[in-house]
Amino acid sequence: MEFLDLPNRTLKNRLYGITSIADFGTPIGELRNILNDFHQFIDIAKIGIGCAYVTPNIEEKIKLYKEYNIKPYFGGTLFEKCYYQQRLDEYVSKLKILGIEWIEVSNGTLDISLKERLTLINKLKKEFYVLGEVGSKDAEKDLPISEWKDEINLLLDAGCKYVITEGRDSGTAGIYDRNGKVKDKLIEEMTKNVDINRVIFEAPTPKNQMFFINSFGANVNLGNVKLQDALVLEAQRRGLRSETFYLEDIQCKSPL
Repeated sequence: MEFLDLPNRTLKNRLYGITSIADFGTPIGELRNILNDFHQFIDIAKIGIGCAYVTPNIEEKIKLYKEYNIKPYFGGTLFEKCYYQQRLDEYVSKLKILGIEWIEVSNGTLDISLKERLTLINKLKKEFYVLGEVGSKDAEKDLPISEWKDEINLLLDAGCKYVITEGRDSGTAGIYDRNGKVKDKLIEEMTKNVDINRVIFEAPTPKNQMFFINSFGANVNLGNVKLQDALVLEAQRRGLRSETFYLEDIQCKSPL
C-alpha cells in the first residue's frame, strides 16, 4: 500500500532514523513473533537495566535479535554495577563470549567523572562500538545546558558511535522533568552545533516521541522505545498520526 506522499524514511542498515527498543524481559516466544512482523522498524535492542545478568536464555535472545539484523546491547546500569565492583574485565570478557558488539558507557546511577568515561571509551572502542550517555537518572540532578552540549561532543570525539540522552524508561529524569515534560529549552540549546544524527533521544512514550519527530523530522534517533510500540512509532514517523499529520517530507530537520 504505497500511494500516499509521506516523509522519506531511512532504511536498514541505517545510520540515523534509528529506533532503539528497550527489552525488559520479553519472553522468547513473544519476541520471535514481534520481530517476525516488525523487525524492519527496529535497529538496536537494549536489554534494559541489569536484566541481561539474570536472563536464563540470554544466548538465545541475543541470537534471535541478530537473526533479524538488530544490534543487541546491555543497559548501562549493568555496566555501572560492574564498574562499581571493579569487574569490568569480566564484563568485557562475557560480552565477547556472547557475541555482543556494542557497549554502553553511562553514569546514570554512579557519578563517574567525564575524564574517567573518556578514558574507558578510548579503551573500549578498540573492541566494541561504544554508546555514550549523558545525564542522570536522579531527577534532582540538573546538569547545566552547556555541560550537556560539551559532554555530547566530547563523547562523540572520543569515539562513541552515538550518544544517548538520559530519559529513563519512565521519562521523568534527564531531558524530562519529574512530571514527564520535555525540557524543551534544554533540547533547543543542547542540540545547537551538535550532530543530532549521532544523538539518540530516550523517548519512552508516544508523547515524547512525537515531540522529537515534530522537532527534528521523521528520521530522528529515538531510544528506550517499548518493544510493542515499534509499529506505532513507525506510523508516527510517517505522519500517520494526528499529532504528526502535517510532518514535512524531510530527512532530518535542523535543530529547533
